[in-house]
Amino acid sequence: MPLAFHQVDAFSDTPFAGNPAMVYRLDQWLDDALMQRIAAEHNLAETAFVVREGAAWHIRWFTPSAEVPLCGHATLASAHVLFEVYREPGERIDFTCRSGQLAVTREEGRLVLDFPAQAATPVAIPEGLESILGQKVSAVFDAPQLLVLLESEDAVRACVPDLKRLASQDWPNVMITAPGSEYDFISRNFAPAIGIDEDPVTGSAHCILIPYWAQRLGKNVLRAYQGGARGGQLWCRLEGERVKIGGYATLVASGQLHIG
Repeated sequence: MPLAFHQVDAFSDTPFAGNPAMVYRLDQWLDDALMQRIAAEHNLAETAFVVREGAAWHIRWFTPSAEVPLCGHATLASAHVLFEVYREPGERIDFTCRSGQLAVTREEGRLVLDFPAQAATPVAIPEGLESILGQKVSAVFDAPQLLVLLESEDAVRACVPDLKRLASQDWPNVMITAPGSEYDFISRNFAPAIGIDEDPVTGSAHCILIPYWAQRLGKNVLRAYQGGARGGQLWCRLEGERVKIGGYATLVASGQLHIG
């Protein structure tokens, strides 16, 4: 049974940048174990599967080792595939998922995610965190992902964490951030515990980053950059309890998976 797949570089308007995601548009759900094996076979940060359910698309995301409750870049990639490959009409695509209702709209040539804002609560710096990151930590905030404020943009860019030690901690995702020179803020995201050493551009992390930086900088419209050697730009807005996360997407490959 052949299954069509499409690989998209999300948050980039050129190939080989941003964050790659694999997208499958299915007529009906596959077995969970099979979807996990497919994601492991592609070995990208995320593989997304979408199935139409009524007026919306139900979306699920898998890393090479686990299903996750929310993923921004693979949602952006899925919307790009539905709009550009399957010619989904209109300017908006609605998704349903384990985290609730999501939407992607087309605005000024970019795709814009509509995600829930997530608050971050200040906490004490965990023991050993500075040693794991190899950087001085200014502050730490508890959220669905651990938010770590470093002293400078240079510190974020230079960070080389001990991934083995990081994978053994209680927090599956750690994002480091600082004010930027060209951008309002920059960030990087590490999740070795779920099979992602570094995620180049993490849409879901900006559900936390946007409210934090909006409050800190006193502005609701922000430009952001995430990534180390590979990364991408994000156009961000805080709108009440929602965040809007905009970016480009580029289709880089299409093919068929043969599973017998």
